[in-house]
Amino acid sequence: MRLSPPPSNVCLCFHVPLNKIVKFIRLEKPRVASQVSECYGAGTGCGWCIPFIEQIFEQMKRDPDANPQMTMTADEYRARRREYHKKINWQAMKDERPEDTTPEKEPQ
Repeated sequence: MRLSPPPSNVCLCFHVPLNKIVKFIRLEKPRVASQVSECYGAGTGCGWCIPFIEQIFEQMKRDPDANPQMTMTADEYRARRREYHKKINWQAMKDERPEDTTPEKEPQ
């Protein structure tokens, strides 16, 4: 069985590859991990990649010359993201409320 390589895209929603995130961190020197979202919107879609972006950010904060790598295969990364989406969709359905439950204001 042939294993797939690590994922090239960290943010699958906006197709932001690891090397772009690393380059952004090196050049722009964001102070907090959330500023990495300025790199093509990484982490602003479904939210799945945020922990990975934070991990890359922290690793590069400790060692600016680090060469971060993804620790799972592309197939495993996509599969875990699918499970994340199923969980999020299930939670959204569970929390769903009728659309207009706010009482109307009386005219003044």
